[in-house]
Amino acid sequence: MNYSELVTVMRRLAIEAGDRIMQIYDAADFDVNLKADTSPVTEADEAADALISEGLRAAFPDMALVTEEQADSHDIKAARFLIVDPLDGTKEFIKRRGDFTVNIALVEDGVPVRGIVYAPARGRMFYTDSVGHSVEEEGPFDPEAPGVTRPIRVSKPDGDALMVVASKSHRDEATDAYIAKYPVKDMRSAGSSLKFCLVATGEADLYPRLGRTMEWDTAAGHAVLAGAGGRVVRFDDHTPLAYGKPGFANPFFIAHAPGVTLQKD
Repeated sequence: MNYSELVTVMRRLAIEAGDRIMQIYDAADFDVNLKADTSPVTEADEAADALISEGLRAAFPDMALVTEEQADSHDIKAARFLIVDPLDGTKEFIKRRGDFTVNIALVEDGVPVRGIVYAPARGRMFYTDSVGHSVEEEGPFDPEAPGVTRPIRVSKPDGDALMVVASKSHRDEATDAYIAKYPVKDMRSAGSSLKFCLVATGEADLYPRLGRTMEWDTAAGHAVLAGAGGRVVRFDDHTPLAYGKPGFANPFFIAHAPGVTLQKD
């Protein structure tokens, strides 16, 4: 696998998809429909999906591709595959709260090894470079010309004063009860895969998710966090979260910086 080419393509497509998403986001109105599982989907999801899928298939025609918006891809079984959420945080998009992202990742043997998370409304972009180290690029973002990047790294947590990030749209009593097991200095809410990136940059130490997610929601953020020295583990037994599961559904999980002593439920 030519990882340098992959990163170049993923970065370009994420920016182009983000530009298209923002054109729709900034419009006076946009269409919102419901999928079979009653989750919302907008014309921005569909436009970004078409753009990214076409670009990835053109660049990597022999690579399996899984994408949220194409149900026929959800039965794919492969040791290596690309996985896409063209607009993660659709509810944030609809509410015009800005915490939505474009997610593209490569999974190999159950592990997300490269990924990009682009938050166009926030002007932040995080990705793994060709050797798997994570960086944040400064905007403005040109799809053809990478800008200045800085390496990102997880924090060295203070075990007596943890920084916690949790879901903005999916917060519940179970999550709050689990967070209460830790000595928390500050807690913030964020939408979409940005939560992984806040742990990756050291802006948070811990992100627990006690709710339904799919692999396309998490793979890119997982790759970015891993490339910054972080970990993503199952909630039940604290083993590494694996990918390529039947149906691509995740169990509950915890994303964290090493040094956080994980609590049991």
